[in-house]
Amino acid sequence: MIQNNGVSSAKPKAGTGIAGLDQILSGGLPVHRQYLVEGKPGTGKTTLALQFLLQGREQGERCLYVTLSETKDELGHVAESHGWSLQGIDLYELDATERRLKPEWEYTVFRPEDAELTDTIHDVYQQVEKIKPRRVVFDSLSEMRLLARDPLRYRRQILALKQFFAGRQCTVMLLDDMTGTDHDLQLHSISHGVLSLERLGREYGPFRRQLVVLKLRGAPFQEGCHDYVIETGGLRVFPRLVAAEHRGDCDRSGFPSGIAELDGLLGGALHRGTSTLIIGPAGAGKSTLAAVYLRAAAGRGEHAVAYMFEESPATLLDRMAAMDMDLSTHVSSGMVGIRRIDPAELCPGQFAHQLRKDVEEVGVRVVVIDSLNGYLNAMPNERFLTVQMHELLGYLAAKGVVAVLTMAQHGLIGAAVQSPVDVS
Repeated sequence: MIQNNGVSSAKPKAGTGIAGLDQILSGGLPVHRQYLVEGKPGTGKTTLALQFLLQGREQGERCLYVTLSETKDELGHVAESHGWSLQGIDLYELDATERRLKPEWEYTVFRPEDAELTDTIHDVYQQVEKIKPRRVVFDSLSEMRLLARDPLRYRRQILALKQFFAGRQCTVMLLDDMTGTDHDLQLHSISHGVLSLERLGREYGPFRRQLVVLKLRGAPFQEGCHDYVIETGGLRVFPRLVAAEHRGDCDRSGFPSGIAELDGLLGGALHRGTSTLIIGPAGAGKSTLAAVYLRAAAGRGEHAVAYMFEESPATLLDRMAAMDMDLSTHVSSGMVGIRRIDPAELCPGQFAHQLRKDVEEVGVRVVVIDSLNGYLNAMPNERFLTVQMHELLGYLAAKGVVAVLTMAQHGLIGAAVQSPVDVS
């Protein structure tokens, strides 16, 4: 769902350098405004901020990174780990802690923190006046909060920063590691937009990370939680799949399997834009039956793809070859893709992004998901499965894609046979 807050935004946008995030923001952040990026340590705030500045550098803009929490060397190491060069980006390191330790910085009339905060902000203002940047990152607010001590004084200082930058055509990104004792909603109110980065623990496998746009004044954006990963090259954000955004006319013709008896059993053929579930106990031939439609698509010159959550692609190819229904030739030609999916390593948003890429860029017309049991294991918990599958299958239906899914039952016969989830 795209929220537009009742306003049509024609204001120029500053791209973030992250394609998925720009898609969520409908092009980027409105320029000359102040934004808050909040998240606990390890969520990728610094990486996102560097990508934001690197994008500005690519567009010929002057960029300034003001750091209280990290040294220039540490920022350089972060950039090197992603294969980036910070050449052309102004880095300004404020060493307030070092000043505090020097005996000559003792005060008699004012409290030390009062003078230090004033000097720190004054240094920032001087750098901005000297460099005249178009993009500024301030990392991080936790150090300013410590210097201010008084919450009221801290909020006033943030408001003063906003007013200072307002008349200087700067797009400002403030980073907050949320290490304060309470969550400061006043900061949300002062900021033009708020991006929240979250890291969710799982019982097994890597952390799952999600991004939420909490507010963006006067500009449309996509609501909800969006998965993202941190990898070499920076953050990759996967916008939440919304089936309603892709509805339209598409081919609804029949799609025969090529096996006359099977097509007769199904009333002639499956239809494009429909989803079919093949359910049964282990060893009943679910994967083999699904693979028949991969072979049928390739035989018609149409692309098909199978996402294998449990068995390996080699096992499927060997089984099909043993039944004289070779798939390896179609795989070699690129007409059939077989993707091994590791549920422990792949987040649901990343899987949906890969599926959408195959449909829209490769032109896939048949999708096999083998199996829903494996897909279920990729979810943080079961209650998300139904909603995610509804959007996924709704998207495939809107694109006129034949979707074939498999699911293993537990038990052998009668009432003992159970499905792990209701997918009606």
